[in-house]
Amino acid sequence: MNQIDLAGRRAVVTGGASGIGLAIAARFAASGARVALWDVDGAAAIRAAAQLAPGGGTHLGVAVDVVDERSVAAALAATVAQFAGVDILVCSAGITGPNRTTWEYDPADWRRVMDVNVNGVFLCNRAVVPGMLERDYGRIINIASIAGKDGNPNASAYSTSKAAVIGLTKSIGKETARTGIRVNCITPAAVRTPIFDQMSQEHIDFMLSKIPMGRFGLVEEIASMVAWLASEECSFSTGAVFDVSGGRAVY
Repeated sequence: MNQIDLAGRRAVVTGGASGIGLAIAARFAASGARVALWDVDGAAAIRAAAQLAPGGGTHLGVAVDVVDERSVAAALAATVAQFAGVDILVCSAGITGPNRTTWEYDPADWRRVMDVNVNGVFLCNRAVVPGMLERDYGRIINIASIAGKDGNPNASAYSTSKAAVIGLTKSIGKETARTGIRVNCITPAAVRTPIFDQMSQEHIDFMLSKIPMGRFGLVEEIASMVAWLASEECSFSTGAVFDVSGGRAVY
């Protein structure tokens, strides 16, 4: 593992109790950052924070519902009380929704996917930017998906929500471009995590068939890209989209 210097940085990772979020949190901790793991499962977040590799000192697990503005504000307040600020935000919390054709999609399921995957990212980005502006420094990385660029059949809500994350990232990146804040997103192809439990086997097989490398990504591979984007070295990229797709991306 190449060393990326995040010494002294204070990071928030949403969805940090498992999967990609936990791998990112572990990479940050190993790189010297203090990490707050925000997750809807607060108990799991606390356990995960206690198990993080040492490096940045005490880590934090925080219960948060990213779709609730008051919950996000409370999580930020709790984090700032411990860390005295936030330098890095990674929005990894997300859901897939059911695998159905668009015309069979339940509107309630559609709204839930949009709420978590889009509104949750918006609320968390919105919450941390003012403090970053005050300090004239920040790194935000939103986890989108290759589905947001290519569109997956039988996953219209998920694909649409991740396309929205790309658009949101580009907007905030441009709004903060003349400051010390950098806002980017990544578009992974499928990575085997607990989120697979939300998908049909047919859809999992379809995703694998689209990856030229012939395998799913590893959470550690995603974390490596995010760690660089969270560093000071990522200084001239903002509002950008970085593929981590095993060759699947077509543009």
